[in-house]
Amino acid sequence: MLSLPHLVILFVIALMVFGPQKLPELARMLGKATAEFRKMTSDFRFALEDEVRELERNTRIREEEIAAAARAAQAPVPMPSVAPEGAVPRETPDAAIPAPSIEPHNEVSVTPHADSASPQPSTEPVSVPNEKHSDDNSAV
Repeated sequence: MLSLPHLVILFVIALMVFGPQKLPELARMLGKATAEFRKMTSDFRFALEDEVRELERNTRIREEEIAAAARAAQAPVPMPSVAPEGAVPRETPDAAIPAPSIEPHNEVSVTPHADSASPQPSTEPVSVPNEKHSDDNSAV
C-alpha cells in the first residue's frame, strides 16, 4: 500500500503532466471506472453463486431420488390379497405340518369286571419292578 508521502509525490507528478484543468476530469473518470469495475465484479460473483446454488440443489434432488429408489427396492413387495384366477394357493409351512402333541405317558392297568363287558381303566398306579442290570457289580 502506498503511504501518504508516496501519494503526494504521485499527485504532484500527475498535476505537472496533465495540468490543473484536466486533473479533476481525470479523477472523475478514474472514480467512474472503479465503480464500474466493482459493479461488474459483484454481478459476476452473484451469477457464480447462483449457479453454484443451482448445482447444489440439483445434486441434492438427484441424491434424494436415488435414496428413494433404494428404499423402494429394499421394501418388500406386498402380496395381493386375492389370488389370480387359476392360481393354486400355497400352504404356509406352519399350516402344512401339524404340531406334534406331547402327552404324558400314563400306565393304566385294565382289570376286567364281571358285570361289564368293556374293560374299565384302573386308577391305581402300576409300579415297574426294579431290575438289576447285568453289568452292575456294585450291589451284591
